Amino acid sequence: MRSFAIFMVVLLNVLPLRSEEVIAGLSQNSVSLTVNFEGSEILIFGAVRRETAVPEDSELDVIIAIEGPPQPVVVWRKERRAAIWVNTQSQDIRAAPSFYAVATTRGLADILSQDADLTYRISPQLAIFEARGAGDASARATFTEALIRVRTAEGLYQQHEGLVDMQRETLFSTRLTLPKNIVEGRYTARVFLVREGQVIDEFETFIDVQKAVLERWLTNLAFEQPFLYGVLALALALFFGWGASALFRLLQA
Repeated sequence: MRSFAIFMVVLLNVLPLRSEEVIAGLSQNSVSLTVNFEGSEILIFGAVRRETAVPEDSELDVIIAIEGPPQPVVVWRKERRAAIWVNTQSQDIRAAPSFYAVATTRGLADILSQDADLTYRISPQLAIFEARGAGDASARATFTEALIRVRTAEGLYQQHEGLVDMQRETLFSTRLTLPKNIVEGRYTARVFLVREGQVIDEFETFIDVQKAVLERWLTNLAFEQPFLYGVLALALALFFGWGASALFRLLQA
């Protein structure tokens, strides 16, 4: 015990003290995907804890990012050949977030340096891990931009600059929406404190997105025992068809 106490004292003397520290929370840490799921709004809120007065020589900014489970993706390029569109080229992307949303107090490029972005991979372009050794960098970047455009149109990628409300460089909050077409899995929520383009502190928490019990059971049944799933679907269709017919005859009587 004594050696542990000595170790902690030495560690505290060696590690630099953070003048500003972020404390954050979410309105919910779990989302249930039901049949009628139409999306879920997540409130992210927090405060900045500091031991000294607020610095006056620079402005404090907050960046909030929510990232869904990464997945490998194949992006295709279509070209028109003989009056029809066909797939001509493709790019394998090692891992791309199934969902990615970024909210900031100001423009992302205005508050975050390129070095900090490379370190923490905050911008959507850097959150995607491109395949290496397949074509030149500009070609890979073209496919990455195409993936971002497609998923932005689907609501799966979002960038909201100026959406984070900051009060007296101490309290902050924002709301981000998980759309109805998200996949299940563990989502990572990260909050960054930024001054002069550099990240000075980071907070991380998680959101568990899972199918409801019935939906999960039906999904597993469909993939693991497709024959039984088909029999069940047929039986339910016959039952509801017979029920509707019986109810119609009753109303006509």
